[in-house]
Amino acid sequence: MSKRGERLGYLPYLVPGALLFTAVIGVPFLMNLGTSFTEWSGVGTPEWAGLANYRELSGDGEFWASFRHNALVIVGMALVPTAIGLVLAALLTDLIARNFGPRVASVLRACVYLPQVLPMVVAGVVWTWLLNPDGGAVNAVLRAAGLDALARNWLGDPATALWSVMVVMVWVQIGFPLVVFMSGLQRIDPSLYEAAEIDGASWGRRFRHITVPQIRPEIFVVLLWTTIASLKVFAPIYVLTKGGPGGATNVPSYYSYLNFFDKTDVGYGSAISTVLTLIIVALTVVFLRLQGQSSEGER
Repeated sequence: MSKRGERLGYLPYLVPGALLFTAVIGVPFLMNLGTSFTEWSGVGTPEWAGLANYRELSGDGEFWASFRHNALVIVGMALVPTAIGLVLAALLTDLIARNFGPRVASVLRACVYLPQVLPMVVAGVVWTWLLNPDGGAVNAVLRAAGLDALARNWLGDPATALWSVMVVMVWVQIGFPLVVFMSGLQRIDPSLYEAAEIDGASWGRRFRHITVPQIRPEIFVVLLWTTIASLKVFAPIYVLTKGGPGGATNVPSYYSYLNFFDKTDVGYGSAISTVLTLIIVALTVVFLRLQGQSSEGER
């Protein structure tokens, strides 16, 4: 059978997924795209507005500010957790598991992964209590240590609100890259580490020259997944700050929500979500191409 015939033989198995994708993603996206060209409050008949929403969007300072905030959220949800997760995975696999046994490493991995299991609403409520300016544990510890000057209204001060949200996001996200990287490390031949250790390579050299190159595909996957999650982040912002104070933690997804439901400007909210979707698709294509080029280079 020719290669073309083999490919055609797979088509029937792709039909269920294609239908589900069309119903859950394709149709809603096209409906949202159509709504973005209208003026509509959510009730009644939409009025055609052409590119008016997009022209307004291009000059909307709050919209561009939300993207600047989202850039920092990407750091807190993608870059920092990926880096920390990679180091922790290497430590648990190359040091803890070898010196204290795989069971200890598994327990520690489960402890780090625990925040991923918690519903975001529950985690957000807990952190709201911890960061409360009056009776919160963070300020209580600072005051008990004689560091009263460092106590802050962490989520209520525009200077610290976004950074506080980023800390919460790092805490929540570390577990995902850790589990993925530890899974990827299982396919590395242990003899590579043993040979490097015999040659006198330190843990840092083994991490740099063995761990990182060997799990490069997993790094691409984690960065892609976490970057997309950070671009469409909503629940943490809604639970912790609701975009405040004064828009200091506003992000595109929450800004779209505000226009949809608070301002009942559905057309404008649709334009925001359309732009965000296109950015996510573009970044996904870039990540996949970079991964493909990296894989071809290794061959």
